[in-house]
Amino acid sequence: MDENGPDYVAIEGPIGVGKTTLARMLGEALGAELLLEVFEENPFLSAFYSDPNRYAFQTQVFFLLSRYRQQRHVIHRTLLHHSLVSDYMFDKDRLFAQLTLSGDELHMYDRVQAILGEQIPTPDLVVFLRARTDDLMRRISYRDRAYERAMSRQYIERLRVAYEQFFSHYCAAPVLSIDTSNLDIVGDPDARGHVIGRIQEALSRGVFQQPLPRTEPVLEAQATAVLPGRRRISDLQRWHRASDSDEGILADLYFNFISLMEQIGELGSELKAVWEAQERMREGIGNRYEARERALETRTPHLQEELADCLAQLLKLANLTGVDLEASYLARMNLNRGRA
Repeated sequence: MDENGPDYVAIEGPIGVGKTTLARMLGEALGAELLLEVFEENPFLSAFYSDPNRYAFQTQVFFLLSRYRQQRHVIHRTLLHHSLVSDYMFDKDRLFAQLTLSGDELHMYDRVQAILGEQIPTPDLVVFLRARTDDLMRRISYRDRAYERAMSRQYIERLRVAYEQFFSHYCAAPVLSIDTSNLDIVGDPDARGHVIGRIQEALSRGVFQQPLPRTEPVLEAQATAVLPGRRRISDLQRWHRASDSDEGILADLYFNFISLMEQIGELGSELKAVWEAQERMREGIGNRYEARERALETRTPHLQEELADCLAQLLKLANLTGVDLEASYLARMNLNRGRA
């Protein structure tokens, strides 16, 4: 437990990587409460492994609601008094959905998952366990769960790759990645101590983010009152500084300011398109807010691009003016909170 309160650690990784085993060991080492996924209760699971196309939607929705029901109250209540170690995190549900669902089913799932996910706390640290596909298959075979016997190597390989891709872009919480292919945390006390030691070090030193391109992993002190343990803007600012230097990109204060204004103008054009689509849809739907939500969905890829371009220019301006954007933001938000 750190000075900001109890820690919440979620352990993730593909089937067979050893999430539950490590969760139990880490919970004992930290003196923390456990939250273990109850997947055996899913009545569609065995049928899904036998006929994925037919039972994918039922299986995924049951998992989503089950995980939501388990995490919504348990995490909040536990963290009032104890640290918590879980062998899964709520965000991983969509990873499986993307593997098994498509079309209207995936669209419907995404809308429900987004609504429920807003009410689930984010971990202070996610431990991403990795392993080779052959090692995963061997461990699955060794534990011999009845509903896992029909799993194909192809499915496990797809799942392993999906996890790698998911965590290469995940930034909602700090991530500590550990390759367990050659580690026997059950039978080897040294391996077990090594893994638990790395997790304890990450928790004690604060934020551990996945490295950005051309940067090293960042281990920093705890953040201030706003967004404790969730620092990322400074990483992006450093990355832009190094990237612009390597590529010889023009660094001029006024040029970048003009570029930012141009990007804001393009963002404004996209928002205008959203407004126009909203008004067209409103005639048939009748509700302004539902029409806006649907209109935003039609322009999401374009809005993502324009907002990302605006952020890039803002980060460059911060570098050119010598402003620590993250520190300035945190200080300003804390000042605003004090005025409220």
